Amino acid sequence: MELSPFPSSTSYFSLSSPVTRNTSLHNPNNINQSQFTSTRRREISPISINVKSPSFHSSVTCLSTATATTTKIDEFELESKKHDLLRAIQDTQRGLITNPDQRYSIEEALVCVEGYDAGTEIDLKKLDGTWRLQYTSASDVIVLFESAQRLPFLQVGQIFQKFECRDQTDGGVVRNVVQWSIPSLLEEQEGATLLVSANFSVVSKRNIYLEFEEISVQNIKVSEELQAWIAPAVLPRSYLSLQILQFLQTFKAAVPVSSPGRRSAGGLYYLSYLDNNMLLGRSVGGGGVFVFTKAQPFLL
Repeated sequence: MELSPFPSSTSYFSLSSPVTRNTSLHNPNNINQSQFTSTRRREISPISINVKSPSFHSSVTCLSTATATTTKIDEFELESKKHDLLRAIQDTQRGLITNPDQRYSIEEALVCVEGYDAGTEIDLKKLDGTWRLQYTSASDVIVLFESAQRLPFLQVGQIFQKFECRDQTDGGVVRNVVQWSIPSLLEEQEGATLLVSANFSVVSKRNIYLEFEEISVQNIKVSEELQAWIAPAVLPRSYLSLQILQFLQTFKAAVPVSSPGRRSAGGLYYLSYLDNNMLLGRSVGGGGVFVFTKAQPFLL
């Protein structure tokens, strides 16, 4: 705000010369208007006030700063909620061991994270890649963990979902990868790979429909003990021994689950949250929840 205090003179008040005393003024009968003409009235110079309008540029800058600050706060809160979710599932052995209180806390943490991404469309470019399973309540996966716990000759290693959809707009391919092993016969944890392949199509903003195509076993990695039994290192390895090892290492058994005249088995999968390092999903129809984190890509 700018004040212009002296627009036309050097003082607020401009006074004329002193008033001359007139003795006739003491006689009330002699008072008339003309006798006051020698006295000039005081003139008060007006005060000019200029109020400058706020700068548009300043307003935009303030708005941008506020928006950036809010965005940083939201990102910090989101990362904190994701950390809370990972902390809630860390002692569950990927969902094998949970109690009602844990399940309640996990569901609450899931909903908190899902709220930050609700309503946005699936970004297939972000979805593309390899995701490592950290937690699930799906019974068809839990049964694998239970079997490995009961059967001493079975180990279940890492489980992944591998999406191939980078250059697609309405779908792609997803491969469920289960690494497993038989101790002493195959390498620890990742002696073989169970692969369940499916095509998927985007049916709404957040839902994809899976159509399963094939189940296969591949990537057999024979343990050193078995290799030594098949082809002892102290003896010259015969051609047959080498052929057996090569056969095991390149072995692949595939079973199709679809046929040309029949629609393959499938299911609806709701992707409830997706960013660059976390993927949350829900199998529609009560099939369970899934928590994935981004993993390094690998070849199958």
